[in-house]
Amino acid sequence: MRTNWIRQNVLPVLAALIWGTAFVFQSVGADFVGPFTFNAARSAVAFLFLLVVCVVLRAARRKAGREEAEKSTPAYRKELLLGGACCGVALTVAANLQQKGIESTTPGKAGFITALYIVIVPILGLFLKKKAPRSIWLGIVLAVAGLYCLCITEEFTIAAGDFYILLCAFCFAGHILVIDHFTQKVDGVEMSCVQFLVAAALSAVGMLVTESPTWEAVRLCAGPILFVGVFSSGVAYTLQIVAQKGSNPTVVSLLLSLESVFATIAGAVAFGNQMSGKEYLGCVLMLAAVVLAQLPERKSAAQPEA
Repeated sequence: MRTNWIRQNVLPVLAALIWGTAFVFQSVGADFVGPFTFNAARSAVAFLFLLVVCVVLRAARRKAGREEAEKSTPAYRKELLLGGACCGVALTVAANLQQKGIESTTPGKAGFITALYIVIVPILGLFLKKKAPRSIWLGIVLAVAGLYCLCITEEFTIAAGDFYILLCAFCFAGHILVIDHFTQKVDGVEMSCVQFLVAAALSAVGMLVTESPTWEAVRLCAGPILFVGVFSSGVAYTLQIVAQKGSNPTVVSLLLSLESVFATIAGAVAFGNQMSGKEYLGCVLMLAAVVLAQLPERKSAAQPEA
């Protein structure tokens, strides 16, 4: 029971921490290569990293006599490839829509609109018969208010790129719900590995069609690509997939939205900026939202005996 709680709550927070602190590395990479090139390279690194992890884990299970027979069946492989492909497509579209939107909007608004997946996930979940208790809906309201305080530092106006960012938020919400479906059927690490193979291939196609990268440019941002590929992609997205097994996707999305808190803190530390009172308020509201999401659902009172 305690192990499940740690997996479903600690792992998403670790993923959010990695994503938040990786913002600096992504910014550096964007100075040298285009979005498709960066995403293709980071996804390829993530795929190779996870491929090694999968081989090691399978060898360890086989040595311990815990090799699972169902993983070698055609049905399992079909679900694994289908799940990885769906996740990879959703992730590729979301990441590149976000990068496209950032070109004509501010990073603060991009972060705020992207994180609106915490609202989209439970709304889409209603159509999939995944209801959320009142405490989680209240947590969502607090989280949106907190994200606004953290991300919006100027007058809120609608820019052309904001539409791309909103589409990106829907794609990230879809990514979370697709993971929720397939992670119950296949190994999370293996599905993440397939996911990044698909993402690398699709981003490479976009790179060849729309960009003209050079080896020198890739070499200059090799450090950020390796860091984001291994940690932000290979580790963090796998933590998300593993954490979602048996979890409420709405609660996981709230925990993942802590990325904005960690990004704000990391930016303040990296660039020596002092956080404003509004940003501190945003952190408090976000943490309050997470605490509300962890409260046990109140059970209805038992009916009196006849």
